[in-house]
Amino acid sequence: MSAVLARPFIHDGFLLEGRVAAELHEDLRDLPLIDYHGHLSPELLARDHRFSNLTEAWLAGDHYKWRALRANGVPEGLITGESSDLEKFEAWARTVPMTLGNPLYHWTHMELAFPFGLRDRLLDAHSAREIYEACNARLREDRFTVLGLLEQYKVAVVCTTDDPADSLAHHEALARRDDPVTRVFPTWRPDRALGVEDASAFRAWVDRLEAAAGNAVGSFASFLTALDRRHEAFAEAGCRASDHGLESLESLDVTERQAAAVFAKARSGKPVTSLEGQRYRSFLLRHLAEMDAARGFVQQFHLGALRNNNARLLARLGADTGCDTIGDFEMARPMARFLGGLDAAGKLARTVIYNLNPRDNELFAAMLGCFQDGSVPGKLQHGPAWWFLDQKDGIEAQMRGLANMGLLSLFIGMTTDSRSFLSFSRHDYFRRILCSFVGTQVERGLWPDERPLLKKMLRAIAFENARDYFGFPLGRAAHGR
Repeated sequence: MSAVLARPFIHDGFLLEGRVAAELHEDLRDLPLIDYHGHLSPELLARDHRFSNLTEAWLAGDHYKWRALRANGVPEGLITGESSDLEKFEAWARTVPMTLGNPLYHWTHMELAFPFGLRDRLLDAHSAREIYEACNARLREDRFTVLGLLEQYKVAVVCTTDDPADSLAHHEALARRDDPVTRVFPTWRPDRALGVEDASAFRAWVDRLEAAAGNAVGSFASFLTALDRRHEAFAEAGCRASDHGLESLESLDVTERQAAAVFAKARSGKPVTSLEGQRYRSFLLRHLAEMDAARGFVQQFHLGALRNNNARLLARLGADTGCDTIGDFEMARPMARFLGGLDAAGKLARTVIYNLNPRDNELFAAMLGCFQDGSVPGKLQHGPAWWFLDQKDGIEAQMRGLANMGLLSLFIGMTTDSRSFLSFSRHDYFRRILCSFVGTQVERGLWPDERPLLKKMLRAIAFENARDYFGFPLGRAAHGR
């Protein structure tokens, strides 16, 4: 049995530094959420999955927690192995006190506070069993299916991340719901179309694309046709955005004939050199960007991850298992060439670019200002602090750079980028940090204490800018019904 806290750790004033911040946050409490980029399962959403226990809901697939567990000396069997769900949860509970200073400590206790209602104790080895049993009991309640959780969090829109070769059947089923609380849309993520340097995996993926598109792919021209057919199918399924996970925006001057030669090598199983891969990606990225512009998609680029660094765990567990890190790639010149070429051709779509290396905050915010064209407020967006930077210092640094180099008032705000159905507390985490950021400027005398001005800005960043930028049809959560 754990000790009951004299004062809850997660309380109304949590993260709100000063009177102004607390008063500003009051105005955001009931705003719905738009989660425009994430990795939730369309299948689980379509069948309104109910989790069997808190381990399944909280730890399965969460590589943030897996990294912390490994760092704490927990053996892999208690993380991704054959240990029981209770044993895995108890290993996590023993690790949580060690995460002080890491955002996981905040997120863990925010998620226990809402939606589970557990505010009077901290998670540790002593409280593990009672918290596990209490949360498991809540997960059996009607409102704790995956769609029920989204309703509790007031999620009006959630976007999944989908491969061009994926079936859209689950999205079609979700779209048939009558007047849903949360609308669900796919996002076009064509990263595998760029992966010619692993010829075996590329060939297998192109075979899947053939089947999904319904046309044979024997040439580069037919490959582009298949991609366009799937892009159109995504648009018909309500897709409003693409997303790309890249090291940098490769932008060499390459002809279609040169790209076709590289495609032919990879399609036939021949090895592709690093330079050939770079040339091919440069051409295809430009082509994909033009497709997005033609269909009115927002294009998103998550840049700077150095992936799959642990060969042992990659072979055992595969990708996205906690072995990626911050990279230090060249960003400025390739990005300038890529955006500049599209701008000159009149084919630059609304664009969101996220940096993973904190050194690039000001670089990205300043670069995007070069290509704003007056057609859309905030047409080019510096995306919110992402992954390793999604913590208090990182969020503040991103907002500070954007405020100094651009227009913070037009910022489209937070998205979870998460695989967890319990991660929507991070929107409130972000909103509290945002209110403290603004409130501190006011209390220092740097910004006016003009509440209508400040509240309008904060409501825009928290909800309205993303609503208007992406143009999503909204679920009932946006209308308070």
